[in-house]
Amino acid sequence: MNVPWLGLLLAGLTAFLVVVLIGPYVIRLLSKLKFGQNIREEGPKTHLTKAGTPTMGGILILFGIMAGIIAGTRRPWSNTLRWCLVITLCYGGLGFVDDLLNIINHRSLGLKARYKLLGEVFFAGLLGIYVIQSGVMETLMVPYLSVHIAFVNPVITFLFILFTMVAMSNAVNLTDGLDGLAGGTTIIAGIAMGILAILQGETELGIFASALAGACLGFVWFNAPPAQVFMGDTGSLALGAALGSIGILSRTALFLPIIGGIFVAEALSVIIQVFSFKTTGKRVLRMSPLHHHYELGGMLESKVVIRFWVVGILLALLGLAGYKIG
Repeated sequence: MNVPWLGLLLAGLTAFLVVVLIGPYVIRLLSKLKFGQNIREEGPKTHLTKAGTPTMGGILILFGIMAGIIAGTRRPWSNTLRWCLVITLCYGGLGFVDDLLNIINHRSLGLKARYKLLGEVFFAGLLGIYVIQSGVMETLMVPYLSVHIAFVNPVITFLFILFTMVAMSNAVNLTDGLDGLAGGTTIIAGIAMGILAILQGETELGIFASALAGACLGFVWFNAPPAQVFMGDTGSLALGAALGSIGILSRTALFLPIIGGIFVAEALSVIIQVFSFKTTGKRVLRMSPLHHHYELGGMLESKVVIRFWVVGILLALLGLAGYKIG
């Protein structure tokens, strides 16, 4: 196996340095434009002090990813790398619009849920069309088993891609609720998915994942508690799309629920909470998503974040072990 060590190093390091170097200027610009975060009144009261912290910092991550890819890969880029980057930017653009409306309307909700979902489905559909026409995902590797699932029906393939992309983008979005949480867990998941991509022979996707991890590491430099900037939907939707795209285009999407187990748990906690309240009038958790449950239980925000990182590392190792066994 030819591992592009230099490309991986250049992509990750360049992405990190670009974010760290331009971060202070972007944060000052966001502050000057008064692009401050609006905090939900129904959220934890301790978060009210974060109101006004610059948001839309996800643009730093997107710049970092692009710089890392340019530094770590040779041109021309493969179609898989192009599509991975384009879909990530599209979801980031959708999040940018959502954040901008949030700021303009001075409320903690931007795009209406149905419009945001429509945009997510549309961009996922574009990826689905490419995958079906190119045949890039004719099979999917099954974790822990020496078998591959074959897609014999393009409709099933298309629906699977829609579900994966929409689920991942929203799961990461829900995880972005504590300083350093979404960025840190994405670093871990991104590295693991990058390793899988390289094992699958998709080295450029591995370099993309390295740039993704490096950009997130640079962002956590500023987003660590107390956060100087929030990524907003600009970042969280893009990160979820990036992870989903890597999984789909490297044929390892079935590893995402394991490696991205933190994101899955966060999304399920919201689903369970809403279902329980609507059917029984009772809440299962103190507050959803899951990280708020522990926060309202008296755990310090930084401790919640670090423990989620630790669990994320364990889940990433568990997922990688599934490939080795298979």
